[in-house]
Amino acid sequence: MLKNKISNVVDNPDTKIGKWFDIIIQIIIFLSLLAYATETLPNLTAKEKLALNIFEAFCISIFSIEYILRIYIAHKKLKYIFSFYGLIDLFSILPFYLGSIVDLRGLRIFRVFRVFRLFKLVRYNQAIERFRIASNIVKEEIILFFVLTLIFVFLSSTGIYYFEHDAQPNVFPSIFHSFWWSIVTLTTVGYGDSYPITLGGKIFTGFVLIIGVGVVTIPAGLVATALGKAREIQIKRDQ
Repeated sequence: MLKNKISNVVDNPDTKIGKWFDIIIQIIIFLSLLAYATETLPNLTAKEKLALNIFEAFCISIFSIEYILRIYIAHKKLKYIFSFYGLIDLFSILPFYLGSIVDLRGLRIFRVFRVFRLFKLVRYNQAIERFRIASNIVKEEIILFFVLTLIFVFLSSTGIYYFEHDAQPNVFPSIFHSFWWSIVTLTTVGYGDSYPITLGGKIFTGFVLIIGVGVVTIPAGLVATALGKAREIQIKRDQ
């Protein structure tokens, strides 16, 4: 009985109290991220740092209670703990406790995990939730696309190396050094810090740029299609 009441608050946005719970958590997430960014400002006074630390402790207490409640109401607790949402909930509070337990400078890197609170918003926003559903729909196609992209990066790096190495040994000293040119060319960014000067290199680059158009547009098409399917899934689920 108690578990059902907690579930209606924590895990059911269709109820009035559940909706308000979602809104409050979203506000706290945004404020905690704002506080995190504020901590990086130079010349903060001792009082300002103390206020930020107190607010961080408040946010952590809310997120920790939420995390414990979600474990409590979960039918399969281990499945939730190691799920996408479970890991995000854990990583959003972990840096605070690590810093409190062990005062080692090397552990300060874990503070960056506080940005994982952004991903907590996925649970509370239906539009963002659509992206999660869409990613599950096209994850195999996206993986295949990235594998093919890596192949194209290697092939284009190899090609530009053989065309340009003799003419520009300092710019294209090896295939590995050519990876940067290949990535910025395939993504059509083209920073201009390295470019071909030989005729063969320019022709080869033209073909790479044409392929690059596909590299940019293919995932956009996959995601757009998947988002449409995700919307249909959400509508059916709501009904």
